[in-house]
Amino acid sequence: MPVRIYPAAKTVADCSKFRNQIGTTVAVEALRDAWRPRKATADPLWHHAKVCRVADVIRPYLETVLR
Repeated sequence: MPVRIYPAAKTVADCSKFRNQIGTTVAVEALRDAWRPRKATADPLWHHAKVCRVADVIRPYLETVLR
């Protein structure tokens, strides 16, 4: 059975999208875990956030991590 594997930036956007079900702390932790070891950079994160329609939600968290 084929299994799709998505990039870290897509996973972070999905966590932000489903933050009500999994919790905001999990979404923020996913962003930190993707950002620190450079698994995802700002451009792919922003792209997937726009595609998943969570750009306004992820913007404050992304600005905090970028500082």
